[in-house]
Order: sequence, then structure tokens, then C-alpha cells
Amino acid sequence: MDKVVERFLKYVQINTQSVQEVETCPSTENQLALGETLVKELREIGLADVSMDAKGYVMATLPSNLDREVKTIGFIAHMDTSPDASGENVCPTLVENYGGGDILLNREKNIILSPKDFPDLLDYAGETLIVTDGTTLLGADDKAGIAEIITAMEYLAAHPEIEHGEIKVAFTPDEEIGRGADFFDVAKFNADYAYTVDGGPLGELEYENFNAASAKLTIRGRNVHPGTAKNIMINSMLIAMEFNSLLPLAERPEYTEHYEGFIHLTDIRGDVEETELHYIIRDHSKELFAQKKQVIQEAVNFLNIKYG
Repeated sequence: MDKVVERFLKYVQINTQSVQEVETCPSTENQLALGETLVKELREIGLADVSMDAKGYVMATLPSNLDREVKTIGFIAHMDTSPDASGENVCPTLVENYGGGDILLNREKNIILSPKDFPDLLDYAGETLIVTDGTTLLGADDKAGIAEIITAMEYLAAHPEIEHGEIKVAFTPDEEIGRGADFFDVAKFNADYAYTVDGGPLGELEYENFNAASAKLTIRGRNVHPGTAKNIMINSMLIAMEFNSLLPLAERPEYTEHYEGFIHLTDIRGDVEETELHYIIRDHSKELFAQKKQVIQEAVNFLNIKYG
């Protein structure tokens, strides 16, 4: 088995889901557990200045083997996985020489991964795929990036005939909840240029980023017995539905692409008494980004006036 695959399969066994509601960094202890594993590996392959700080940021250096000064480059990946789906007890399976059809992930639950639903699968016909049993995340975002970076550094360290300047690597916590850069020590990393190895098809290089924000709304209603509710009950769930209907339909992610921004409802939970909505806002244009946030604020203001 390729070393990069072997590493990846080991990393996904550590559940490193981040948690939005927790204020500490990292937001989950298992991110530190993965960090300790990575520190050990980085030392074993011969990197220098290997460290993990109290907040879980792992850094290391592959020294230059040149006799001249060149720019320092860096490679970064994140250790956490999305809180949107479980990362516990991941059961990865290798699908060798993928034939382009349906993949049965879980016979008992009849979970099928199909190119009818995900046409991009057909781009990988003939390749080896790594999939889950359909009940958890795989964790390729971004443990695949970690495995790739460490394996590349191991190769360069073992082949001094390949000339290179100083290379920095860093693995960060809590990227999935928007805090990955909060405590990143730029001065310590000390790279002239850096690349994030995270997602996308082979050969794709992204050199731009979007503006990002999140919004959390709490709607408080009034619950009384439905038999005596007239002109008294305020159903927070219905107000939540009304709020979402005030946002522009065409700016949902299922209707946007490329540089088009969106307002995405990621989570809603509640009852008559109280409902919470969570949104993420994205746009490449700073002006359109500001407009999207203003749309949300105006909808809030309207409903506050309407319901008091």
C-alpha cells in the first residue's frame, strides 16, 4: 500500500470533528491527539523545529539543501473535520479500478454512492477510490492533505539529490468552524509563500479566496396551550420560516456557481418557544458580501418591528 494511503487510513481513525459552540482552541481534544501523532511522524522523517503549541498548531521545517539563498515556501493543511457529520468509527474501504457505476457503501442500510447523484465520480473511472460505509464522514477534508504533505516531505528528506530551499509545514485546528487562522503564528512559520493543500481535483490551483461570515439567529416565541392560543401564541418556528423566506432565493448555494456568492442555511432547530438558525455567507466581492449581510440585518429588523 502506498505510504500516503497508509497514513491517510491511520489519520481518519482519529475523530477530529470541531465544535462551533465551544470557545476553546482547539474546540475538541482529539485534534490535539492527532497533532501529537503528527509531531511524532515529522520527527521520525527527519524534519527540524518540530512543535505543537498549546492551541494545537503543529509546525516543522525541512531545511534547505542549497548553498544559496532562495525563497521559503510553506504547505498547510487542517486537522479538524466538519461538525456536520460524524467522524467517529470511520470505516474506509478501497474501491480499486473504479468502473464508473454505483458503489454500494452499506448493504444493511442500502446506502449507494452513484454518479447519477454525483456525476464527478465519472472523472475517476479507473482510479482507486477511498469511501466510507455511508454513516460517517471520510475525513479526506483535510486528512488527505496532511498525508500528502508529510509523505512529500519524507520523500524529499530521503532524496537529498533533489534540490530545494527551506520548506515549512503547518497543520492547524478548527478550520471547519472558521477559526483555523485565529492563532496561527505567522512570524514563527516564516514562509515567503505558502499553499494550502485542501480539496479540489488534481492539478487545480486556487489563487483567490472569498469573504466569509456566519450568522446565528435566535427567535423567541411564546408557547401556550393551543386551546387558548388565539392572539397569544407566537410560534418561533413559523417566524423562522418567514425569516428565511425574506432572503433572496437565487442566492442559495444550489442556485449559484463560480464567483457568485450565497447565503446558506446550514442548521435549524427549535420548537414553539425558541428556534435557532445558522447561516454562512460567502462572496468574492467585498461590496456584494456587505450587501448580503445587510439583507440579513434588514430582515431581522423587519421581523422585530412586526412581532415586537
